[in-house]
Amino acid sequence: MPGDRLLVTLLNSAAIRNVLVANPYRSAPIQWARRLSGQRSAPFPDDSRRTLVEPHRLRRRDPTSIRALERAYAAYDRALEQAASRLGASHPAVITTSPFVAGFAPLRWARQVTFYAWDEWASGLPLRRWWPAYDEAYARVRRSGRGVVAVSQAIVDRIMPTGPSAVIPNGVAPEEWRSPPAPPSWFAALPSPRILYVGVLDDRLDVSAVREVAARFSQGTVVLLGPVGDPAAVDPLRHVPNIRIEPPVGRAEVASVVHAAEVCVMPHRRMRITAAMSPLKLYEYLAGGRPVAATDLPPVHAVHPSIVRVREDETFADGVADALARGPLSEGERLAFIDASSWQRRYDDLLSIALGADGQLSDRAGVANVAGSDR
Repeated sequence: MPGDRLLVTLLNSAAIRNVLVANPYRSAPIQWARRLSGQRSAPFPDDSRRTLVEPHRLRRRDPTSIRALERAYAAYDRALEQAASRLGASHPAVITTSPFVAGFAPLRWARQVTFYAWDEWASGLPLRRWWPAYDEAYARVRRSGRGVVAVSQAIVDRIMPTGPSAVIPNGVAPEEWRSPPAPPSWFAALPSPRILYVGVLDDRLDVSAVREVAARFSQGTVVLLGPVGDPAAVDPLRHVPNIRIEPPVGRAEVASVVHAAEVCVMPHRRMRITAAMSPLKLYEYLAGGRPVAATDLPPVHAVHPSIVRVREDETFADGVADALARGPLSEGERLAFIDASSWQRRYDDLLSIALGADGQLSDRAGVANVAGSDR
């Protein structure tokens, strides 16, 4: 996910002197129980210039009331300030992917604070209980003048920042896509055309469009690859003979199946959350060189001209047929897209906002809270 990519960039950047990584709140009882049972996370690569802080409390989930959030993130703020002091980070720049850290943590000890909004938290149905809190967090970011870097213009427009702001869309890791491995045998054996969707299977998926595509290409296979976030949204598809619902796979296997698919699709419903997202899957589909059909949503427009955008008055099956007729990108086009859309390029732009673009980054320290919204 984008927050993970940002963390890797910060940890490996020679331009940043010190990096303090802050996890979201963890449940102290749960962590204690895991240690007793022998469960251990991979160790953080601590050294003289980078360290990890993990604030704990009884409950992992955030409260929903504004006053409780103020108290929680005042305590979180104190933990970060103490850790930054121990690291020797004086007036560091702070980058956070958490709207609650951005809105409710005072962070007066920081030189500059930037909220990296890689999702529209105040639109996702599973987070409905926190929607008023997110709105208040956005309002406080607005009043504070803190910087905002978002993956779509819709998110910037929702927050309406008064400080520095920019739209920096999602990207790809070139090393994952330049030479994808052969697809696994289960995918290679499927009847063609293999029509692939990669991502969380939830209420964003236009189930009627998926059924329509499966019916039009009954000789082929529709593959839905990813975690089931909303079983009720996916259940109507389970008994369609040529639809395969597959569990998540590793990054190398994702690249291999994308590269092997005849066409990749994004049949999303038209919702506030889908209008605000920067669809990571589209960048990965194109990094695999695939023809792509996608619901015509604002964030899709600037990704690549080869994408077939399916309007409201069109059928998604026609869009898939059009994409198949256009065919894949040439190898030169594919590699050029990978280079132009690399995470490194994206985060060079983000860091120029978050740390300043005066060429003195080697003297800077940073605190990264890359937790996202861990409800």
